[in-house]
Amino acid sequence: MSILWEKSAGWRWLVRRTRDSKPFFFTFAALCGVVPGVIGYGVMQLTSSRNEQLEAHLRSTARPETTMMGQVNRERLAEFLGELQRKEDTNDRYVAALRGETLTRKHYERIQPVPADAQATKANTNASTQESDKAK
Repeated sequence: MSILWEKSAGWRWLVRRTRDSKPFFFTFAALCGVVPGVIGYGVMQLTSSRNEQLEAHLRSTARPETTMMGQVNRERLAEFLGELQRKEDTNDRYVAALRGETLTRKHYERIQPVPADAQATKANTNASTQESDKAK
């Protein structure tokens, strides 16, 4: 691959110009960043649709699990933003996640442990992984 660059007169000219001229170097560097950015922005504008009728059709024909996950995500985001507005301590979310627990929406019970059968399954999986490692 380097043979292509070493033998190319255009590449050698570009290297020589960027080495010898700081204004040319900065212009070239700016063009390498700006031109792809402008092209990407143009492509995004051309391909994004602001057609309300199309959006309504896509929302009405969405699968049930997709709409359910969208609703769940909106609820979780609203809950989290509400906690931030009330300046509540949210570190227990991370502590619960590290212990394998999940937070609930029950106001009286903030942390709910993982069910015992799920922990047993996880323990069995870990044991079988360790046995297969020993066999190797």
